[in-house]
Amino acid sequence: MAIYELRTYDVVVGKMSEVVQLYQQEGWPALQKHPAKLVGYFTGDVGAINQIIHLWKFDDDADRRAFWAGVFGDEQFMAFAKKLRPLLQSQQNKLMLASPWGPHP
Repeated sequence: MAIYELRTYDVVVGKMSEVVQLYQQEGWPALQKHPAKLVGYFTGDVGAINQIIHLWKFDDDADRRAFWAGVFGDEQFMAFAKKLRPLLQSQQNKLMLASPWGPHP
């Protein structure tokens, strides 16, 4: 059964443009080397204007753990993460299962 991981990063007020630039130049290129598990990245518009939200889809928990182990073992990604962390206020992760009705990514 697929597992979805919703990650929400609250960005320090006034730092969103730096975060976007950092993701474009370093974060996304580092992540693209890993298996395609990303459903999408989003930025907040109304209300959540200082948030980066991303949704990931994994085959199961073992797939999820293997993916993140690979990403966190990647020197290029970790160099990006070191620059990103001071620009974030908080992070929330939610693991979700698809409902038994409706469409699913």
